[in-house]
Amino acid sequence: MSQNYLDFEEPIAVLERKIEELQSSDTLSPEKISAEILKLNESAIKLTEKIYSNLSAWQSVQVARHPQRPHFLDYVEKICDDFDELHGDRHYADDRAVIGGLASIGDHKVMLIGHEKGRTTEEKVKHNFGMSQPEGYRKACRLMELAERFNIPVVTLVDTPGAYPGIDSEERGQSEAIAHNLKVMSSLKTPILVNIVGEGGSGGALALAVGDHITMMQYATYSVASPEACASIVWRDSTKSADAAEAMKLNAKSILDLELIDEIIPEPLGGAHRNISQVSKDISSSIAKNLSVYHNMDSRILIKNRKDKLDSVGYFQE
Repeated sequence: MSQNYLDFEEPIAVLERKIEELQSSDTLSPEKISAEILKLNESAIKLTEKIYSNLSAWQSVQVARHPQRPHFLDYVEKICDDFDELHGDRHYADDRAVIGGLASIGDHKVMLIGHEKGRTTEEKVKHNFGMSQPEGYRKACRLMELAERFNIPVVTLVDTPGAYPGIDSEERGQSEAIAHNLKVMSSLKTPILVNIVGEGGSGGALALAVGDHITMMQYATYSVASPEACASIVWRDSTKSADAAEAMKLNAKSILDLELIDEIIPEPLGGAHRNISQVSKDISSSIAKNLSVYHNMDSRILIKNRKDKLDSVGYFQE
């Protein structure tokens, strides 16, 4: 797959295109080509480090939405030794925006659940761009309760712009389905590990994000609404999305400072899509490490700690 560059990555793209041209060149000697490629590679790495060391909040949003960023099914392929998908909410339908099933990650058996956006146009339509309807959250809830009955830890991968806002979703109880998940997850008697791997958008993300340990990828985002929605509401001008992103403090460092997450998982230079194997290994290691902490914890302590974590969110100022 050819590299897809974001607007602010254009200077990097110029250097990497020069490298590609040299690799196919037959006008220079191999020694000269190798020397030039080495020099350009060093320049490209330094430039990428400079750009990515000072990303704005809006640029973080762009990276989180990168068209080549790994999705749930990409991670399933990389981190799971096996995965048996379970379908349907047992009430209405099988929502393909949320996928879940029994998985093996290293030595651990888990219930793995996450949002899937799709890659091609056909896949995006099939998975509704990662925007779940009520039956997706009810399916997730059913799988979590199944995991609880067999004392299987729950692992979620969150990547959604938000819950689907269509009239049909509202008619089938979208807000109730999200609220019910929050209630169930807050008192589930089995460990829950949450991983925000892309966009953590609004209630659509929260419905899979109540957990004992919450990690966030370095260039992921987590917010109450999209920057575009925030700009439209506050300024009635969606072109102020970059300003909204800065004000919302939705990047990983800001979210960690607010103590809404517990850990940031570093990404390869240039984002997760640059080295999917490495970032998958890091996610798998984080899951294994935290499962060893929580798996044998008494369920009463688990629930108390989880509720204390929820109660500590936010602060009052008189």
